[in-house]
Amino acid sequence: MKSSAVSAAAVVFGGRAVRGAAGAGGASPSPTERTAWSGAQAGNWKGFGDEGKKPLRLGLIIGIGNDPDAALAKVHDLGLPTCQAYCEEFAPGLEKKLTAALTKYGIEATSIVVGGPGKEVWDFYGGPLTIGLVPRETRAARVAHIKRASDFAKVCGVAAVQTHCGFIPENPNDPVYTETVGALIEAVGYCRRNGQNFRYETGQETPITLVRAMKDVGLDNQGVNFDLANLILYGKANPVDAIEILAPYVQGIHAKDGLWPTNPKELGEEVAIGKGKVDFPRIVARLKEMKYAGAVTIEREISGEKQMEDVRGAKEYLEKLIGA
Repeated sequence: MKSSAVSAAAVVFGGRAVRGAAGAGGASPSPTERTAWSGAQAGNWKGFGDEGKKPLRLGLIIGIGNDPDAALAKVHDLGLPTCQAYCEEFAPGLEKKLTAALTKYGIEATSIVVGGPGKEVWDFYGGPLTIGLVPRETRAARVAHIKRASDFAKVCGVAAVQTHCGFIPENPNDPVYTETVGALIEAVGYCRRNGQNFRYETGQETPITLVRAMKDVGLDNQGVNFDLANLILYGKANPVDAIEILAPYVQGIHAKDGLWPTNPKELGEEVAIGKGKVDFPRIVARLKEMKYAGAVTIEREISGEKQMEDVRGAKEYLEKLIGA
């Protein structure tokens, strides 16, 4: 997910003592809420909103801007039953517009996706300083933004809020790691009180670091949006291997493809599905073995007609893999 690529017209698209996010406001979860959490408990949290729905149903991540109807018309025209709705702002009345559009087109919104506010740089140098809840300067504002997204999702009846949390430090003794976990406790706890899952998009951290952070947050409404390409683009893991670590926590999938980075300053290149290094046949087979019940959401981070052409190609490719 690169927020700079988001528009209403474009399909888009990553138990220790802790301190809270200073200035973010709102109550943090009580010690009793942060009880011994495990993957099994996380798996039972409201069934992820997938109860009674078709497993591996396809979808699209799309920026809704201030015109959800126009955005969801694109999803409908592609014949996709689900979407992830990316929101930059929550203008008055937007919740009514989104709810009306979802009803009109018969589309299921599987998550509300947010990033920012503030500058985010999607590379290896600016990224650690600007993405997610890791940077101190923007942390409080971003926790507040996640809370607004949670309130918005609650009104719209969407089961999850999703974001990139940033380059979570590999070293759990790093003070920034502890601070980030504190901010996550506040944000995840707020979503929990609103009856939602909080989903971490993979990308900037290794899979085991993400699991460590979730364990240290210790709440039972956490899950992962497993972005297949991001793990490659950031050079963090092969998704075929990573799924074995993240399997108990996977609540969403970004169907996206990419190449490994070769320039140490820049991410790898995102490419059309089937043109990169993601082994989709093995991933889909593993998801079926896991009895994964959620959506598979197509993401293509370019714009224009080529973007829509690649999305249509991805849909056809994935339909053949997934089957009836």
